[in-house]
Amino acid sequence: MTTIPRIGAASALLFSLILGAAHADTGAPDLEARRAALNNLIKEQWQYTMRTSPEWASMIGDKRYNDKWSDFSQAGIDADIRASADFLKRFEAVDTTGFPLQEQLNRELMVRQLRQNVDGARFKDWEMPLAQNSGVHIDTPMIISALSFDTVKDYEDYIKRLHALPKLFEQTRVQMEKGVHDHLMPPQFLIPKIVKQCEDVAAMKPADSPYAEPLKKFPKEFSAADKARLSKEILAAVKNDVTPAYKNLAIYTKTRYLPNGRKDVGMWSLPDGAARYAFKAQSSTTTEMTPEQIHQLGLSEVARIEAQMLATAQKLGYSDLKSFNKAVADNPALHPKSRQEIIDLYQKYTDQMYTQLPNLFTVLPKGKVEIKPVEEFREKGASAAAYMPGSQDGKRPGRVMVNTGDFAHRSTIDIETTALHEGVPGHHMQLTIAQEIQGLPDFRQQGNYTAYAEGWALYSERLGEELGFYKDPYSYYGHLQDEMLRAIRLVVDTGLHYKKWNREQVVDFFHDHSGIEEVEVQSETDRYIVWPGQALGYKIGQLKILELRDYARKELGERFDLRAFHDQVLGAGALPMDVLETHIKDWVASQKKA
Repeated sequence: MTTIPRIGAASALLFSLILGAAHADTGAPDLEARRAALNNLIKEQWQYTMRTSPEWASMIGDKRYNDKWSDFSQAGIDADIRASADFLKRFEAVDTTGFPLQEQLNRELMVRQLRQNVDGARFKDWEMPLAQNSGVHIDTPMIISALSFDTVKDYEDYIKRLHALPKLFEQTRVQMEKGVHDHLMPPQFLIPKIVKQCEDVAAMKPADSPYAEPLKKFPKEFSAADKARLSKEILAAVKNDVTPAYKNLAIYTKTRYLPNGRKDVGMWSLPDGAARYAFKAQSSTTTEMTPEQIHQLGLSEVARIEAQMLATAQKLGYSDLKSFNKAVADNPALHPKSRQEIIDLYQKYTDQMYTQLPNLFTVLPKGKVEIKPVEEFREKGASAAAYMPGSQDGKRPGRVMVNTGDFAHRSTIDIETTALHEGVPGHHMQLTIAQEIQGLPDFRQQGNYTAYAEGWALYSERLGEELGFYKDPYSYYGHLQDEMLRAIRLVVDTGLHYKKWNREQVVDFFHDHSGIEEVEVQSETDRYIVWPGQALGYKIGQLKILELRDYARKELGERFDLRAFHDQVLGAGALPMDVLETHIKDWVASQKKA
């Protein structure tokens, strides 16, 4: 029997729905059979997902496929598309009349997810598999750093994975070659970064390779003989399988791929570019907003936040933002003195927020977040910080991965707000609570919608302001500047991929409307170029959550409880924005009737 934490009446209602306690029309003779059929189909689809996405399975603690990589061959990709289409038909055929609310939602969310997979297949995104911040060359060692190595079998499975890595790299090369043929290419100027990333890993001594990291965490109960054997086999696999795979990919990328890189940076320059971007924007925001509407919203938000930033600068004695931003950039007290200082500041602000969580939520995550540095080999392409979810069994905690590279050129003023975004009450809070909700299907416990997840994380930064954090005016300015970054994204992402801006226009817009340090301006700009649409979800999601909170407060008046509202937002796992809106308005209506 699972014990649910003591929660308010509103949250109790939601959790009872999740558990299937409230349902209608129980007298229908086939109701239970239809419910069972849906539940079995959901389980079947999840088992398929684990089997065909072994890396993800390993990361969330399912070790059945620990010795395998995903099949990135064309046959494997085509089979997956057919499977998605087949599952879609089967889910669409389920009649959910009389089902509990959350079981109806299970089907709706699964149908949306599968339909997006099927509809998006026509764009062949797999033919552009590498970027300077993602791809097999970066993702595989990052995945390995997140895996648990508890048994000898874990290490033996890992050795099999290392031996199989050249096959995965070759499958990737084949897809890259298809991209050359179909003119599905990343911008040419970014490809040398991919080459260097591959060359850097290939140049490492086996013992220094990120693929040798598991050798540093042998469980103490392992015998000396096992440690010696496993060390020898892993280092041999790194030398004989991993290193040659990276060398070969570097050579191909430099000699064949690079010359064919596209000259224009916007997605509009790819085949069927306008439709591609519209699909990406809709997928990221889970709204029907057009690129033009998003662009105009971005301009409006930039103007609003810029006024707040100017007021802060004026309070500190500066007449305009440019002189203030220059002063911040030139002030050595506002730049870290070491890598460790960055880690320590993230930990400080995380600890500060933990003490306030009971004032904002009644349901709290069991697992605490860890602060860890980004691996040095991927610092140049990584963001300032990112969250890596923990395993569902709780053995591997969620982690905020902090980029400490080039620390002297980074700023400390945005660390407080970023700590809230990536850790608590941001990504760690949202994702860990979803994993811990009893009765929620696996695909919803592990689900993700960019606008929901990133919107919540950006909203969490605002909660810090409401709690009285950002007492240092420079830290408050950093908070505003990070919100400005998300507003700028609406303008420049649509600028690049819809209005045909070039890279210089994006950089200039950053400089005109923010004091974000140059290293971040450059990496952010390149990120939007290779991840079209992804950056739109942050602001769209945050504004929707704030809109729903204002609605609930207005409708409920003195009966509005912020903690209950937050429990409702987080209590059903990740949701598309339109579904979240319906859910919150239904909750408000139920509260008014109560």
